Amino acid sequence: MPDPTSPPEHAPHGPLPTGGTVRPVTRWGTPVMHRPQAPVEVYDEELGALVADMVATMYAAEGVGLAACQIGVDRAVFVFDCPDESGERTVGVVCNPELVLPEGKDRQLDEDDEGCLSFPGAFVPLARPDRATVTGTGLDGEPVEFSGDGLLARCLQHETDHTRGTVFGDRLATKARKKLQKAHDQAVDDFPPDWPA
Repeated sequence: MPDPTSPPEHAPHGPLPTGGTVRPVTRWGTPVMHRPQAPVEVYDEELGALVADMVATMYAAEGVGLAACQIGVDRAVFVFDCPDESGERTVGVVCNPELVLPEGKDRQLDEDDEGCLSFPGAFVPLARPDRATVTGTGLDGEPVEFSGDGLLARCLQHETDHTRGTVFGDRLATKARKKLQKAHDQAVDDFPPDWPA
């Protein structure tokens, strides 16, 4: 669960669902992680239960975002609870996300460390635009939109990538990817196959 001493959350489209079950995190190399995810077309109790499990798993793994493929489900949806540059936490659920990034003179890159719960224990710098907006639908099928800078911008881009079958390692040069692999291999004993369940 989030740290009770952290700033209050910003939930423009409502709070995250609770009561889910923590599931093992699916790792890179599993086919579902490396293909575009099936769009969400039905907004029902099954979707709500899936998203509740995603939220529970994200918090158990101490992550700031989680896509459905990361618990082995082929569905284009992600959840997040992530701070922006100012430290304000935004929470949300996005089905069928579409990413909007700055262009031209508004496009500034932020080269900060990035990691992935599906490749745990490893972080390397990756340049991404420092602002991002994601649109899509929420759990009720109504339109949602989230924007942010700092880590939130990175999170929105990273999780949208997951729904398209892209892991952030795909965006790395060979040398950086080797460094990421080495860090992951050194931490492998800390993350058993059923982690964080």
